[in-house]
Amino acid sequence: MTQPAANLRAGAEALASGLPPLLAAAERLAQGVVPGVHGRRRAGSGETFWQYRQAMPGDTATAIDWRRSGRGDTLFIRETEWEAAQSVQFWVDPAAGMGFASADYPAKSERARLLALALAVLLTRAGERIGLLGSALEIPRAGRNQLARMAMTLADQAPMPDTELMPKSGPVTPGHYVLVSDFLMDEADLLSGLAGLAQRGVHGALLQITDPAEESFPYDGRVIFQSMAGAVQFETRRARALRSAYQNRLAERRALLGDWARRHGWQFTIHRTDAAPSAALLWLYAAIGGGR
Repeated sequence: MTQPAANLRAGAEALASGLPPLLAAAERLAQGVVPGVHGRRRAGSGETFWQYRQAMPGDTATAIDWRRSGRGDTLFIRETEWEAAQSVQFWVDPAAGMGFASADYPAKSERARLLALALAVLLTRAGERIGLLGSALEIPRAGRNQLARMAMTLADQAPMPDTELMPKSGPVTPGHYVLVSDFLMDEADLLSGLAGLAQRGVHGALLQITDPAEESFPYDGRVIFQSMAGAVQFETRRARALRSAYQNRLAERRALLGDWARRHGWQFTIHRTDAAPSAALLWLYAAIGGGR
């Protein structure tokens, strides 16, 4: 191996070593779910030549490329490539409660970061711009550098108190928003955050991440419940008696999210951490218009 090649390889390995394992996992997930994603090419406003096509009824005379058409008896239209890349803003809930995990399942925060970053990988491959709300990456940008910075920011995300976490400010960027959370925060804070999004006039997807134990509430007898941040603690000797009321509250929260999404043109679904992440990634990709 020549010295320049050795230096290039050493530099590449040093760069790769600085990227979190989260990015490698997201790359693998994205490749396995939606392989071969490239930029979406189609005719539209832009300066880059794409193709000639034969003129059809309804095409105007000004759209005809007379130089190309003069070479024969057929009229041709010169099409340029559509260049308006969309922007997608992500919000991954940093609440301490997202660190909850039962049995051998991944923590909700781990699964949320993986899915968000895997979607960001697909969007970056397609030439779209990505941003991360609540960070230094709020202005969406395209390219691998932005993706790498998003990966490092998510990997270093520190748990925060479970209050006032919903995005309420930041630049209003046209495009789609992707919010990944358990959405189990205080209802007033949730409604305030959703109202802020509605006022922005943006659209996107809400992905609720839950642990199987949060669905089934498998507790019985004496149980001490404590928030992940340690600020709240509740003890009961009849945990099973709370199951029905708890599950009703969970159903009400989901109904609230689903109703809000329908009224404001958003998409909403639920993903459990005991399920494979591939289906959730496919749903996210479709929800923000991937593969169109």
